[in-house]
Amino acid sequence: MGSENVKTKTRSKRGKFAGMAKKADKYTLYQEAVQDPEHDVRLARRIFKKHFGRDPHLLREDFCGTFAVSCSWVHADGDKHAWGIDLDPEPLAWGREHNLSALTPEQQARVHLMQADVREAECEKVDVTCAFNFSYFLFKERRELRDYFAKARTTLRSEGMLMLDAYGGADAQRQMKERRDHDSFTYVWDQHRFDPIQHNAINRIHFEFPDGSQMKRAFEYDWRLWTLPELRDTLIEAGFSQVEVYWEGTDHETGEGNGIYHKAERAADDPAWVSYLVALL
Repeated sequence: MGSENVKTKTRSKRGKFAGMAKKADKYTLYQEAVQDPEHDVRLARRIFKKHFGRDPHLLREDFCGTFAVSCSWVHADGDKHAWGIDLDPEPLAWGREHNLSALTPEQQARVHLMQADVREAECEKVDVTCAFNFSYFLFKERRELRDYFAKARTTLRSEGMLMLDAYGGADAQRQMKERRDHDSFTYVWDQHRFDPIQHNAINRIHFEFPDGSQMKRAFEYDWRLWTLPELRDTLIEAGFSQVEVYWEGTDHETGEGNGIYHKAERAADDPAWVSYLVALL
């Protein structure tokens, strides 16, 4: 979600595709199952302050979808503005109805939305530009990716940073389904296909419900699975002077990630990881 040219499709048929699935809202489910905008905002502010000694004020959220990060950004403090940019009008409209409306009128005035290609959209230069939920993986050629990073560089103030997330590991390169239970539904991450020559991944999100109904292919993504060394090299080629990787720590009792990210140059083998990259001018 929140990516240009990403297909979204919800099926609601008779039988097991009716019931709770028919009544459910795919964007509500996505935000509950996938996103944690408050965490993203806290981490961006912490890293920015570490580098520049002050709190950032202006955010640009590329591939913003329902722009939950932008709304969380302006909600965090009264002097912050956010620009949300996405090519798809559907999630933007949903975000206006559900996320923007939850803010006060004063906060709403500090969220600026644009339906546009992120490579062409112009707005005020910002402290932080972000592209989350692996949305930029839709650029499959290195030239396309470098051009986007070069554009993102021009959106920043002299003290500014580009922040991305990425995922990988051996498990990311195989066909598999992972289920995670929530209070009223089960989130299904479906790695439908992976091509090791092109490093192309077809991933889908489904939702399953206690009454046996399903929302199949609520979201579908056609991505190149970029590696961290490729991303770092391409960011440097695009003109950034420094690229940092923030690696998730491990809960020693469960062996799972603990949600705490720290700058790292090396990491132990991990079959399934999510990390952040921060590129500095």
